[in-house]
Amino acid sequence: MSSLIYIIVIFITVFVDISYSGVPINRNVRETETYSTKYDDVDVDAILASARLLKNYVNCLLDKGGCTPEGKLLKEYLPDALLTDCSKCSKRQKQIAGTVFSYLLQNHKDYWNQLLEKYDKDGTFRKRHESFEKGEAEDYSDLDEAKK
Repeated sequence: MSSLIYIIVIFITVFVDISYSGVPINRNVRETETYSTKYDDVDVDAILASARLLKNYVNCLLDKGGCTPEGKLLKEYLPDALLTDCSKCSKRQKQIAGTVFSYLLQNHKDYWNQLLEKYDKDGTFRKRHESFEKGEAEDYSDLDEAKK
C-alpha cells in the first residue's frame, strides 16, 4: 500500500508546480538531497490496476477522504517535491511518474482533472506539459528535456 503512495508522490511531483499554492514546506524535507529509491522496482501497473487503492489515495490527496499513515507522510513531503519539480527524483522515479501520468490520462481523466484543479490552479502545469496531455509524449524520464 505504501508503494502506491510513493507512485502518486512521484506522479504529482513531476507534473505540478506548487510554488503558487502557498503550502509550507517542512524544513527536514527541504534538507533532503534525494528521495529514497526504496520503491523504484515496484510493479506500477499492478498498483494502478487496483481501482480501490487508487481512489483512496486520490481522495486523500484531494482532502476528500481519510489518509493512511503513508498518505499523511505523502502530504508532508509533497510540497517539497512539487516545488523542486522532482529535482530529487531518480531517473526511474521519473519513468514511474510518466507511467502514472499516462494511466490517469487514459483511464481516469476525472482524477487527473481533480488533481490539477487542486495543484495547478493557475494552469502553469498544463501549459508546461501539454504535449503529454495531448498524448504526444510517451516517456517522461527526462524532465529537463520535457520542459523545453
